[in-house]
Amino acid sequence: MPTQVLFYSNAQPVNQTRHKDLCVKTGPDFSFAKDTNSVPLMAVEFPHAASEYAIMFAGSEEKPIPVVIMGYNESENRYIDEDEQWRAKYIPAFIRRYPFVFSSSDDGDTLTLCVDEEYDGCNEDGHGERLFDADGERTLFLNNTLKFLEEYQAHYYRTENFCKTLKELDLLEPVTARFTTPDGQQRNLTGIQSVSRKKMKELSEADLHKLHQSDGLELIYLHLHSSRNLQNMLEMGSAEGTKDTEAAAKPKRKSSRSKAKKSQDEQASP
Repeated sequence: MPTQVLFYSNAQPVNQTRHKDLCVKTGPDFSFAKDTNSVPLMAVEFPHAASEYAIMFAGSEEKPIPVVIMGYNESENRYIDEDEQWRAKYIPAFIRRYPFVFSSSDDGDTLTLCVDEEYDGCNEDGHGERLFDADGERTLFLNNTLKFLEEYQAHYYRTENFCKTLKELDLLEPVTARFTTPDGQQRNLTGIQSVSRKKMKELSEADLHKLHQSDGLELIYLHLHSSRNLQNMLEMGSAEGTKDTEAAAKPKRKSSRSKAKKSQDEQASP
């Protein structure tokens, strides 16, 4: 299967024979995401996430995707505490769906449910939820998981259309988030984009109406408002107890390589 992003190590197609005795034990341990500083966010999640996360855009220039920023270092997640618990009330669907994920065929027409067999909660000792019952039929847990990922996929396509509109209207611009650590070191988070307030003011009445009709305006305002959470994220400190004191985002003249992890994923969901 195509390589999946971020914390998926060994995602294998769910198979009645291979996984007949497999159980998945989920819980409050989010250590699998502790080295991930950003994850994709679906448009439907903006209202839930905007109060706790900075929503920016990453990915390729031609195919941007919304992400939530969770750390300024590439291998840092400040939303996970020392006990591997999640610090925010809302947990992005990208995180919640783990260890499951869809893989797609080369033409993108076929989706296959996969499970990351390296996940610590995967076992054949009866701990957690079985994927198949004694008769080899899908359990309620597996059916609910499949439904969740199907909804996630549908929201990905809607999010993709929103991003296409932003691209068509040329509303995105590269930004650099600059941080000063307590010991005075200057650090930058690059490779992210934001909607330009200046370009928003220059939109035609027809384009504004188009955004309004598609709920794009609401999403843009939530995104812009959420940028203040960059500072809040820094003030959390990392799991090691470090804290930063200054953060600012401003347009940059030249784009640079992303320090926020990129996604080649094909997903999304509430």
